[in-house]
This record gives sequence, C-alpha cells and structure tokens, in this order.
Amino acid sequence: MTNNDIIARLLLAAVLGAVVGLERDLRRKPAGLRTAMFICMGSALFTIVSSKIAIAVGDTGATRIASNIVQGIGFLGAGAIVRDRGNVAGLTTAASMWAMAAVGMAVAGGLFKVAIFVVGCLLFALVVLGWVEDRLNLKARMMMFRITAADAKDLLPRTQEILQEYRVKPSHFQTTRLEDRVVVEFDADVSHYQEQSILRELDKLHVRSEVMPLDARKE
Repeated sequence: MTNNDIIARLLLAAVLGAVVGLERDLRRKPAGLRTAMFICMGSALFTIVSSKIAIAVGDTGATRIASNIVQGIGFLGAGAIVRDRGNVAGLTTAASMWAMAAVGMAVAGGLFKVAIFVVGCLLFALVVLGWVEDRLNLKARMMMFRITAADAKDLLPRTQEILQEYRVKPSHFQTTRLEDRVVVEFDADVSHYQEQSILRELDKLHVRSEVMPLDARKE
C-alpha cells in the first residue's frame, strides 16, 4: 500500500465520518461532525499503522492495535452516556461512535463498499427510523414544561387534572411568583402525543405555555 493509497483511505474515512457527524450536528446531538471525523479517520489510521508495523517487524499479530480500538472507543462511548433525573441517555450517540470506528477500520482494510453501505444504514437508522419513532410516539423524552399565568388559583388544579388525564407523572413541580404573574414549572417524561395534547389543553386555559427538552444534548 503506497502513501497515496493510505491518504486516499484516510480521506474516505474522514468523509464518511463527516456525513454521519453532520446528521448529529443538525439534530443538536453530541459527537458531531468533527468528532465523528476524528473517530473514523483515527480508527482507519490505527488499523493501517497496525498492519504496517506488523509487516515491518515480522509480527503475526497484525490486528493487535486494531483490536484495542474497540476498547478505546468504548471509553469514549461511556463518556457520552449520562444519567439525568432518573433517565439514561446517550446510548444512540455511544453506539454511533462505536459504529464509526468500525467504518474507519473497514475503510483501512479496503472494504470500501461495505463501509459506504454501513454509513447508509446508519443514516437510515438515525434519520428515517428516528422520524418514525417521533411520528408513532414510540419514544418518550424528558421535557420541562413552563406555564406563565396571572393567577395560579385555578391553574394548578387544572394542570394536575390534565397530567392525570394523559397519565403523566410530573417531577420537580414548583411555583414561582414574579411580580404580577405566576410561573409553574415541572418535568415530565412524555411522548410526542402526550406533549402536544398537554399543550393543547393548556392553551384552552389562556395561559402562556412553553416546553423544552431536558435531553437536548443527549441520545
């Protein structure tokens, strides 16, 4: 393998990593474009170097360095997995990092079509299946609801009724009075359907309601 061949493989690994990383960036997830590029290209380089060193020294264990890539990526993936408010998040990000390392190793081994096919499968899972999960409400997310109203007298009982109606258990429920208005905040693990239904019911109370994900940097 010439130096030009090595550079070409590293460039391909970087491009494939960037493609998946771009999707992560667009969805505001960790392990974005640069991280995915580094993982994929670094894995490819380690695999190539492992083979070159083995040939140079006559070592039959050409896969020794490459095999340790899996363990190293495992440590990076573990750092992406977090536990917050009772929920575990970041598993998808950790899995994508692990898969990108495998793609880099495949490119280094000359399995170009296989690497491209795997990236296509990853994008299908992240984009298409992710969309299906959202549309079919297959995945719940921890969201923070904020309700602003002039008076909390009727608001609190009705909010509790709405949550019970949609079988949502709130946590960190708190009420704050700010001058001439009252702000009610709570966290809840809800599906897309539950989130939209709760907001619809709150709108009927003529209050200002907001919702934001607590796991914006997770998955």
